[in-house]
Amino acid sequence: MKAAIGRRDALVRLGALAGVAAGLTPGLAAQAKPAITVYKDPSCGCCSKWMDHMKANGFTATVTESTDMAAVKARYHVGGSLASCHTSIAGGYVIEGHVPAADVKRLLAEKPKNVAGLAIPGMPASAPGMDGSPFVPFEVLAFDATGKTSIYAKHAKG
Repeated sequence: MKAAIGRRDALVRLGALAGVAAGLTPGLAAQAKPAITVYKDPSCGCCSKWMDHMKANGFTATVTESTDMAAVKARYHVGGSLASCHTSIAGGYVIEGHVPAADVKRLLAEKPKNVAGLAIPGMPASAPGMDGSPFVPFEVLAFDATGKTSIYAKHAKG
């Protein structure tokens, strides 16, 4: 026959359990946030605004500043027709320019094998971080290792 635990024992056990749970919670929350590494020119302000958009949408950003963005783009095989102001890496995918966080999250969830990354060539005024007004529609392109593109998402409204 099992003896009932006393009130003091129960409180000690609950306290210990709460302490363990509290210790795990920050680690679990950090794991839930997707990581993104951003390569940007130190003088670019819109890149910082885009990173704010990504952080506000649950990403953890690590920044590497470079005055030679052409070398960064060459390293990650971002062709001239896809180029924008910053280049990022998330989940092994290249994210070129002001791609909305929702599109990056979708890419990371779907994990398409034939896609090397997403890009918004140039710097569309309505893309996150650019925040131009009035809203001008733009497209997000998916590209493969050879640079072949297809439309991944269309953004018609702000």
